[in-house]
Amino acid sequence: MKDLFSSHSQNYSRYRPGYPAELYNFLRKLCREKGRAWDCGTGNGQVAGELAAFFEQVYATDISINQLSQAVQRPNIHYTKQAAENTIFPDAHFDLVTVGQAVHWFDFEKFNSEVKRVLKKDAVIAIFGYALFRSNAETDKIIRHFYNDIIGPFWAPERRFLEEKYRTIPFPFQEIEAPKIEMKQNWSFERLIGYLNTWSAVKAYQKEHQQNPVDLVKEDLQKSFGEVGEVNFPILLRVGRNT
Repeated sequence: MKDLFSSHSQNYSRYRPGYPAELYNFLRKLCREKGRAWDCGTGNGQVAGELAAFFEQVYATDISINQLSQAVQRPNIHYTKQAAENTIFPDAHFDLVTVGQAVHWFDFEKFNSEVKRVLKKDAVIAIFGYALFRSNAETDKIIRHFYNDIIGPFWAPERRFLEEKYRTIPFPFQEIEAPKIEMKQNWSFERLIGYLNTWSAVKAYQKEHQQNPVDLVKEDLQKSFGEVGEVNFPILLRVGRNT
């Protein structure tokens, strides 16, 4: 698994968006038991922190010690450095497995095999993330140009799975129809720029060109977005049961 985020784990924790309550309410209703959950590729633990509100115990893993050092702390969350495809967890151990904005980095075959091993029969797996956000029309135009034309060549190949809304990822589970969920928030311009600076393609561009590409669009973005503006993230979601 690639680790593209350790170098900016503090900014990742500060600027990356969370997920709406609607998502967690949906997962809570699906889970027949709420003893143990595994949040895989937990990053800064934002998903684990939400799961801890309705699960007795949450086990959260990541390959980045830097990310885990920034993670949300709760008494019932247990963080360990482990790869998604090979864990120390017992067989048939979990009532829920979640992966937020990370599954596209995994070895799908090995990860799915591991999930089938550690997930109880009829328990739930949910993989989710968010696509490119929308804002006002002028901001959207600038962001699309930035995303596709300026930093486009610097996205890792795995990014395409997000663009394909996770529909092309192997999912050998009994699929459950998921609701359409969007995450709308009002962001300051500082938050918007902070978020763009967490993009892996921005870091890759900066490493090669010794220049932050966000600076190339910052002035135009400020004019179009203003000091505070709305962002809308479509949530990508696939949910299933372990048969």
